[in-house]
Amino acid sequence: MKDVLFASYDMEVGGVERSLINLLDHFDYTNHKVDLMLYRHQGDFMNDIYPKVNVLKEVSQYATFRMPVTEILNNRHYTIGLTRIYSKLQASLVGKVKGKQEIGYYQMQLMWKYAFPFLPKLKKHYDVAISYLWPHDFIAKKVTANQKIAWIHTDYSTIETDNKLDLKVWDKFDQIVAVSETCKEAFLKKYPQLKRKIIVIENINSPGFIREKAVEGHNKDHPMLSDKRFKLVTVARLSHAKGIDQAVKAFRLLKNRGYQNLVWYIVGYGGDEEIIRRLIEKNNLTDSFVLLGKKTNPYPYIQSADLYVQPSRYEGKAVTVTEAQILGKPILITNYQTAKSQIRDQVDGYITELSVEGIANGIEDLYNNHILRTSLAATCKNSDYSNTHELEKLYKIMNGMEPNFL
Repeated sequence: MKDVLFASYDMEVGGVERSLINLLDHFDYTNHKVDLMLYRHQGDFMNDIYPKVNVLKEVSQYATFRMPVTEILNNRHYTIGLTRIYSKLQASLVGKVKGKQEIGYYQMQLMWKYAFPFLPKLKKHYDVAISYLWPHDFIAKKVTANQKIAWIHTDYSTIETDNKLDLKVWDKFDQIVAVSETCKEAFLKKYPQLKRKIIVIENINSPGFIREKAVEGHNKDHPMLSDKRFKLVTVARLSHAKGIDQAVKAFRLLKNRGYQNLVWYIVGYGGDEEIIRRLIEKNNLTDSFVLLGKKTNPYPYIQSADLYVQPSRYEGKAVTVTEAQILGKPILITNYQTAKSQIRDQVDGYITELSVEGIANGIEDLYNNHILRTSLAATCKNSDYSNTHELEKLYKIMNGMEPNFL
């Protein structure tokens, strides 16, 4: 029986969190005892954690990582609060000098770097310790284990990080798991020296659960579900990476072209909500570009879509796209770096140019091509997206097999 530790931030509604829930649901508990370290015991998915998983007690210092600075200071973690402020200032300065819009990843690196001396170690020794969400400093430096594994969920060619700082952390890991082949390739362009450590394990899906929830949560009284217009649906965090701002502008283009029978529903929440709301108002789209907010069960909304759209700037492998495929929806995604690992263009989805005009053109093409939409949906309905066999790869590397031999 092996002692295994998983670590992540919290259980807020999100693709990474859902993929972790799915992984833990299908994990082998006959041969493994599993602890879960969540930096903060928060989020709607807390109640979905598999019963055999032992959730470790929350540690107040780690709980600060997704808190507002004012809350950190109110909880008397003054030093950590100051490191957060300093990290933000330094990252903002570097972002301005380098002309970078997306500095959040670099800021997180700095946050861990400066807060590190004030964070406690975990006392228990593990056979295997798995860091499920970057940055991986906690497992790298605050946990003792015979084997350490880090997961990557994003396209590293699109984000700004301090490579030297990152390599010091990556060097502490025995294996690195990427969620798609193109995610792996993008990572190795940035860190070619880590080639021998990396393996691809796809996000674990639960098709039965998704279909059950799509029916279970279907409420015909909800105005979105009973809307007779042609419904575009996106499930995503409201962030720069997910491209919802581009979606608003693309939708304005479509309206200008005369497509008045369209409505676009966004299921999700995030830090860019106010920016997006202002953009919706500026483009006079308040009655047709609708933010539905956080939903613990997004599947009835996906199920009711005439077209599922993922307008992302970058992805590792979008969990929600696979979920839309499982529900047999026609899907349009932008041509982000890892898009071709997500769908087969014009077979079980449609890839459009990654731009405002590209999104508008792709939607227009599919709106006017009922035969193609029907074909895409039929392919998805007739495909098997279950993949619990992917866990066998994890068990093999946990038992000493080298990633490059799998």
